[in-house]
Amino acid sequence: MHNDKSLVVMHLSFTIGGLMNTQKYFLIVLTFCLLMACAEQAEPEANSIKASAELVQAKDNGGITLPDGFAAVLVADSVGFVRHIAVNSNGDIYAMLRRPKDGSGIAALRDINGDGIADTTAYFGDIFGTGVSIYDNHLYAASDTHVVRYKLDGNLVPTGAPQTIAGGFVLERQHASKNMAFDSAGNMYVNVGAPSNACQETDREAGSPGMDPCPLLEKYAGIWRFDAAKPDQHQMRDGYRYATGIRNALALDWDKHTNKLYLVQHGRDQFDVMWPELFDQKYNADMPSEEFFAVEDGSDCGWPYCYYDHIKEKKLLSPEYGGDGTIECDRPGSLDPIIAFPAHYAPNGMAFYDGEQFPQYYRNGAFVTFHGSWNRAPFYQKGFQVAFVPFEAGKPTGDWQVFADGFAGSDTLRSPRQARYRPMGIADGSDGSLYVSDSRVGRIWRIIYRG
Repeated sequence: MHNDKSLVVMHLSFTIGGLMNTQKYFLIVLTFCLLMACAEQAEPEANSIKASAELVQAKDNGGITLPDGFAAVLVADSVGFVRHIAVNSNGDIYAMLRRPKDGSGIAALRDINGDGIADTTAYFGDIFGTGVSIYDNHLYAASDTHVVRYKLDGNLVPTGAPQTIAGGFVLERQHASKNMAFDSAGNMYVNVGAPSNACQETDREAGSPGMDPCPLLEKYAGIWRFDAAKPDQHQMRDGYRYATGIRNALALDWDKHTNKLYLVQHGRDQFDVMWPELFDQKYNADMPSEEFFAVEDGSDCGWPYCYYDHIKEKKLLSPEYGGDGTIECDRPGSLDPIIAFPAHYAPNGMAFYDGEQFPQYYRNGAFVTFHGSWNRAPFYQKGFQVAFVPFEAGKPTGDWQVFADGFAGSDTLRSPRQARYRPMGIADGSDGSLYVSDSRVGRIWRIIYRG
């Protein structure tokens, strides 16, 4: 509409003079309404990108540091051993617990008065584990052995019984946690971690060679695709191995802008312990990179045969297969990462930002939570932060950067058990807020933009 209120007044004033009083009254009211409409369209709110003023910022942002203009609301504390989280369109939060609390493995939180702080927390479900997601009006939850879903019916706690969607995953001692991602075509993607460090003949035994070919790749170390709505699917009978060579990837998300699956892989451990004649403790603390991949049907990310050196920017041959830290990996089909993070940061969550609350720079970029690891010993442990990777057209436009920090409470940790908080799950809400969970004390932050 033309942004000139005088034109509206001029046009209508020509007709008012000869009209009766009643007609004049209605025409004046109409004029007023039109002027209001002009004003609303011509002058949008200057602070439309900012979060609601009703949200209560936590003191010291709940113990974390954020870039200028951002703040954090402390949604809840002591929820349980929270792993991943999902946020419904109405603002309800669902948190998957690693261990049951009050006999249940899923926490449901609701903010009633709009201040961002959970007023109600309820526990339900006899499943516990890591992955939780909302897709097609259903809540999906993953234990180490199966994925179920609940129909969301408007109640905080779904009233219907859960339906098993995928199962048959073997319970293993290492890397058994499951997470899911969903595309727009009704498919569910589940990571199946390798129960191994480097596919050695004897796992984690010094000098034990790697098995070639690695038999674990048949049902582990990859991404399996399932029908998101079909009940009682079995991994090896109904699942489709979409990508392979992935040691463990809890940081997993589908980018709807490029229609592609992205993940960040946990790199292998113990170079110096397994091969002391080749590698020292410093090398082990610095290698290998945590690799950020864009995967497609048939992608092979290279585990266990290869690892990535982010300093040399090369894929190197693993020592279990004849490598010595200098020999490049020439295994056919081994995918290079689109970006690499430092070693032993433990990437455990990822979310592409689809909101509009944050500044344009963050739109469609990827946030990654780092849980912190143990394998940098005897040096100080690192990670314990949320990183951001700017994206455009499905590719990083710059290097990664720290977005949220201060979770650990100290830079001199010898063990992750000493960390104050360990960031784990991450999800964005319908208003563009970013939610982050902690696995140590069960804290949940809601990160907002104040401008």
